[in-house]
Amino acid sequence: MPNISDTSEPIILLDNLHLTLAAGSGPVNVLRGVDLRVLAGQTVSVVGPSGSGKTTMLMVLAGLERPSSGLVRVAGRDFAALDEDGLALFRRGRIGIVFQSFHLAPAMTALENVALPLEFAGIPDALARARASLAAVGLAGRAAHYPAQLSGGEQQRVAIARAFVAEPEILLADEPTGNLDEETGAMVMDLLFDLQRRHGTTMLLITHNLELAARCGRCIRMRDGRCFETCV
Repeated sequence: MPNISDTSEPIILLDNLHLTLAAGSGPVNVLRGVDLRVLAGQTVSVVGPSGSGKTTMLMVLAGLERPSSGLVRVAGRDFAALDEDGLALFRRGRIGIVFQSFHLAPAMTALENVALPLEFAGIPDALARARASLAAVGLAGRAAHYPAQLSGGEQQRVAIARAFVAEPEILLADEPTGNLDEETGAMVMDLLFDLQRRHGTTMLLITHNLELAARCGRCIRMRDGRCFETCV
C-alpha cells in the first residue's frame, strides 16, 4: 500500500474486507481481505481481470452490498452502524455513481433525470441546479430530450451531470466509457476528470483501459479478490 506521510483521516478506508456469496456450486469468496486507504481528493484507478472483485468492491463502497466481514468507513462513517435507510441517505448526500450502462429513466427528460436525486433529497431548487449541471457537461440545449433521443455519449454526459449535481465528496465510476466508441469515450473522460478537478472530488475509477488508468494519481490492481498497489 502507498507510503502516506501524513496522518490525515482517509475518506475511504477498507480493512480486511471479505464478501462471500452463495452460488449453486457452493460459497464464492468474491473479496478476500481487501485493504484500501484513499485520501480526500485523490484519483484512484482500479484495474484487473473480470471476476477479480472490482465492481463488487465498488458496490460495497456505495453501500449497495453488505460485506461478510471487515471494516468499511467512508467519509468518517462506519457502514456497519447504518441500516439500509441510513445508507441510502448517506449515499444520496455524499456519493455519486457513474455506471457503464447509463441507468437513465427512459420516461424522464435529461433535466428530470439530473434533478431526480435532488428531488429525492427534498432540495427546493432541484431543477435550477440540474440545469446548471447539464450546462456544465455541454447539454443545456438537450434538457428537454428523452434518453432515446440522445446519443450514447450524450446519455453518459447526462449520467455524469446527475452524479455531480449534488456535489458529492466521492465519485465511483465503473467502466464509464465501456459502451462508447473510442473518440466519444475520450471526450467523456476528459469531462469527468475536468469536473473532478473543479470540485475536488475523490474519484475511484474502474477501467480495463490502462491509458485511462494512468491518468489517475494512483492505480490499484485487483486479483483474486485482493488489492495490490501498482503502476501502469
